[in-house]
Amino acid sequence: MRIGVVSDTHGFFDPRLEDLLGGVEMILHAGDVGSREVLDELGRIAPVRAVRGNVDSLLLGLPPSVTATFEGIQIEILHQLWQSQTELGKWAGTASLRAPAQRARDTFLENFEPRTRVVVFGHSHAPCAVGLAGRLFFNPGSAGKARFSLPRCCGLLELSPTRVEATIHSLQRYNGSLPERVCLAVGG
Repeated sequence: MRIGVVSDTHGFFDPRLEDLLGGVEMILHAGDVGSREVLDELGRIAPVRAVRGNVDSLLLGLPPSVTATFEGIQIEILHQLWQSQTELGKWAGTASLRAPAQRARDTFLENFEPRTRVVVFGHSHAPCAVGLAGRLFFNPGSAGKARFSLPRCCGLLELSPTRVEATIHSLQRYNGSLPERVCLAVGG
């Protein structure tokens, strides 16, 4: 199953999303949608599950988080993590952590349901794909107008009962580096 992932559109629908997300079976929006029109445009591509971001009006009727299962893989969608992406990267990139970092990591991970294998989030506008303790933490970056000198991006999740692959796709010319494709075995 192919799932498109967007975040931080802030009321802007980039027409390139139609090509990049064409053929997906579902689109997940990790908040800061900005307008009903964005959800309508995305809905022309595929069904949409979206969460409320810190700039979204309650009138959009979006929940603060969503948990859904696709291909037997549980995905939690929220707008903002309570740990920085930098910290996630440090935890994932270190074989052994000192006691305080280990406790912080364990406390952070306890906030997710044990069955969750993918956590989709946004807010920072910076793309991120990190495997940590058998889970994929995936921020597609911002698909809205350019802000903060960060790349404009969207993401793609490819799910099977035994594997998750995450990729980031640029919506503009960008000279910096984007996260590498991340593959996570999920059982089977």
